[in-house]
Amino acid sequence: MSTSESRPTALVTGSRSGIGAAVARRLASAGWSVVGVDLGVDDGARCFAAQKVVDLTEPTSVATLLAELPPVQAVVHAAGFMRTGALGDLDPADGAAMWAVHVQALTRLGQALLPRMAPGGRLVAIGSRTSAGAAGKSQYAACKAAVVALVRSWAIELAPRGITCNVVAPAATATPMLTQGDRTVAPITPPIGRFIEPDEIAAYVAFLLSPDAAAITGQELLVCGGASL
Repeated sequence: MSTSESRPTALVTGSRSGIGAAVARRLASAGWSVVGVDLGVDDGARCFAAQKVVDLTEPTSVATLLAELPPVQAVVHAAGFMRTGALGDLDPADGAAMWAVHVQALTRLGQALLPRMAPGGRLVAIGSRTSAGAAGKSQYAACKAAVVALVRSWAIELAPRGITCNVVAPAATATPMLTQGDRTVAPITPPIGRFIEPDEIAAYVAFLLSPDAAAITGQELLVCGGASL
């Protein structure tokens, strides 16, 4: 695969930092033509065929992005953020903002791109181990649980066409989200004694996008360093 025209295209959201950036690098090294989507560009990155500045919460911006895309063989939805708060202190606006990015943006992308994918197409959403519930993270956990429900539903619909849909659900991962200033719940170090590395998540995503993963679909796959034990 020597030219961008001969490489399959992967759309990666949240591509400027953290897990999304790691996924973009890994996929580019594996021969994918990567279109990155974020609120800004990474001027130093060399792994992208293109970078698109898009607010995924704005339907018009998403529609413009979709109109500009070449045929896409894979979607990796890594965009997201966390707002925390204990019951009694929850801000509905925080929940709505997280829902817009984690769930509604994924819905718009899936609705537009998955029906047009050829057999062998792939969707991977970055979820969270908290999708089963976590103290102080109820709104975030609810969004991630909704992501699992969406992806499992689409997996059932698309399996006859050879298109797979999965969720990769990390425990605390060494990204800027761990230290953001408005976080009220401290991250928990997994039993392996360290946080998950973004490159570890990226390696798993790359496998799920490969032909070797064609029989894996509709799964929430934990990468948690033993945190779920």
